[in-house]
Amino acid sequence: MSQAPRLHSGQAPRLRSGQAARRFAEFGAAASPPALGRSRAAVAVLDTIGVALAGASEPAARIVQHVISVSESGPCVVLGTGIRTDAAAAAFANGTAAHALDYDDMCFVSLAHPSAALVPAALAAANLSGASGRALLDAYIVGFEIEARLGRAMNPQHYQRGWHCTSTLGVIGAAAAASRLLGLGAKETMHALAIAASSARGLKENFGTMVKPLHAGLAARDGVQAALLAQHGMTASAAAIDGPQGFLHAMDGDHGDIDRELEDLGTRWEIVDTGVTVKLYPSCAGTHPALDAILDLRREYGFTDTTVDRVMVGVDAITPTILLYDRPASGLEGKFSMPFCAAAAIVSGRVGIDTFEDAAMRDPRITAMLSRVTMQVDETLNKAAPTLSQARVQIRLNDGREIAADANGARGYPDRPASDEELAAKFMACAGRALTREASSALLAALKSIESVADVRTIPLTSGRIPASTP
Repeated sequence: MSQAPRLHSGQAPRLRSGQAARRFAEFGAAASPPALGRSRAAVAVLDTIGVALAGASEPAARIVQHVISVSESGPCVVLGTGIRTDAAAAAFANGTAAHALDYDDMCFVSLAHPSAALVPAALAAANLSGASGRALLDAYIVGFEIEARLGRAMNPQHYQRGWHCTSTLGVIGAAAAASRLLGLGAKETMHALAIAASSARGLKENFGTMVKPLHAGLAARDGVQAALLAQHGMTASAAAIDGPQGFLHAMDGDHGDIDRELEDLGTRWEIVDTGVTVKLYPSCAGTHPALDAILDLRREYGFTDTTVDRVMVGVDAITPTILLYDRPASGLEGKFSMPFCAAAAIVSGRVGIDTFEDAAMRDPRITAMLSRVTMQVDETLNKAAPTLSQARVQIRLNDGREIAADANGARGYPDRPASDEELAAKFMACAGRALTREASSALLAALKSIESVADVRTIPLTSGRIPASTP
């Protein structure tokens, strides 16, 4: 299993006000990421563009598309549509779309969906600057590393208090990525990060609603906007991150020693050590270990909903704070419901995008199965393991047999990465909701070789669009 976050015991921080933003900025402007980091970033970019294409037709994404300003001469494209717009608006729309299906990747250190904000922000900034594919990957890594270091210093308390790290940490990562692609120096990047720190927000109480994907869009937009403001001379406090009234304190983190997280910045790489988790189910990551276990047991024992008496899912203490719905009333709520996800897996033998559409939500077999699934905290699970990575599934069959499985992570996690075939299949299925098959295949090929692309603007993001996808 990937390296768990170094959690702190609430000790007083040894903070030197202004050092965090300056150190992050110096790193952001000059870091030289390793080749393995770029290969992992390339997977994240490919996967995120795929899920954004799929999410572009979701209601939350459509609403954002309707409210942004549209310009035929705009430098940036809204994925899956015919819309062109300015950089911040494109990041807003694409970030919302990328998170709309909850099919985008995540990181167990930052406790965030990093790419949903990082990739749209980086794409937007790269379209302004004409950056290369390699430059985009390096910028992604810079943002990812900063988010992860903040996550180590602040979580799990920051997350447990109700903050959505995809947005709170994501806006700072997005600002770092955009600053790098716009060519900002360390001084301007420091101001961009400090501006972004004042834009941090996002409440977990909105999980299961359209506002959750909006968080990613807002983080991407505000990260780009912060970089642009800094580029044009806006200044901010150097202590905005680690000052006595700065981000670390105000956002109620664990108050770990941020200095420790800065010591090996640029020499140890989180994207290499802990990696990115690619989702193979379009639901909250807290459901994935249990879903893997249920589907594996179903294949082994051949049970169906008609032969299952009850299901008990044991989880860690944080999982119930995000899986809020025992009896979901919508597909969005269903993504945050262990009973629904487990019931759907038992009934259908799979969990896909269509699992959370209206027809599935009304499926009488799934509805009947819901009442037989219970989730509870299991204190015997490995507490040293990363959050949301453990589950214990116990199933009683109607014939009296009891079967069980423990899950340590899930398919798609860094220790069990998705294969090239799985990544391609997911991308084609997602892109096929917005593009023709030929266009999807061409885009997949281009993204596979993104590191060698001389100008990101040449990637065929808009060709072959299915006309019905235009809002």
